[in-house]
Order: sequence, then C-alpha cells, then structure tokens
Amino acid sequence: MVAFRRWRAARPFWGGLLLALGGAEILLTEKASLKVVMHIGMQGLAGYLLPAVMLICGLLILFNPAQRLFYSICGVLLSLGTWLTSNLGGFLVGLLLGVVGSCLTFGWLPDQEPRQSRLRWRRGRQTSAQHP
Repeated sequence: MVAFRRWRAARPFWGGLLLALGGAEILLTEKASLKVVMHIGMQGLAGYLLPAVMLICGLLILFNPAQRLFYSICGVLLSLGTWLTSNLGGFLVGLLLGVVGSCLTFGWLPDQEPRQSRLRWRRGRQTSAQHP
C-alpha cells in the first residue's frame, strides 16, 4: 500500500486516470446500439482513433510522467476533437473527463511539497504564537 502511494505521488495520477477513463468511455459509446449512436464521424475511423489515442495518452501520463506536458496538450486537443467525431464526445461525459484530466496533468508540479491540512496549519500557528 505504501509503495503504491509513493508511485502515485510521483506522477499526475488523477489526471492520467481521468484522461484514460474519458477515452475508454468514448470508445464504449461507439459500440452502443444504433438507436443511441448519433454519428460516428468521418468514415468511422476518426471516431475510433481519437478516443484510442486519448486512452493511450492517459496511460502514458501514468507510466511516463516526464513527458506529461506533451501528453496533456495532445489529450485536451483529442478530447475536444471527439465532439465532432464521436457521439458529441461520448455524450459529453468522455469529453469532460478528458479535458479535466488533461488540465489536471498540465497543472501538476512534481517538486511541490504536500499541502498541510488546515487544522494542522492552525495548530502550528497557535503554538508558534504562544512560544515566541
């Protein structure tokens, strides 16, 4: 459990996971019944290609965080492209998951110290004020 926490802390875990889930959700809506499908896109290829590359970008963010900026920019552009090619971006759910995951990844800083909880921060201020 501790090893997984250390691994997760060393990468933009939630951003990569959301981007991968967004791509998977869009791919699953492509396989929906014909009554649900609005349109697949240009010859059907782009409707499957964009969410597949979104899924790959999400996995690459998790397993190769050094290139996270490139993958997050590709991820947000692919997510926005699914609006036109894949059932309005997986009925907006996959599109939003992809955009939010890409933005979380883009904003992640590897050298940032973990935040303290407000309660611990207040206690620290109170004890330092009492003992000058």
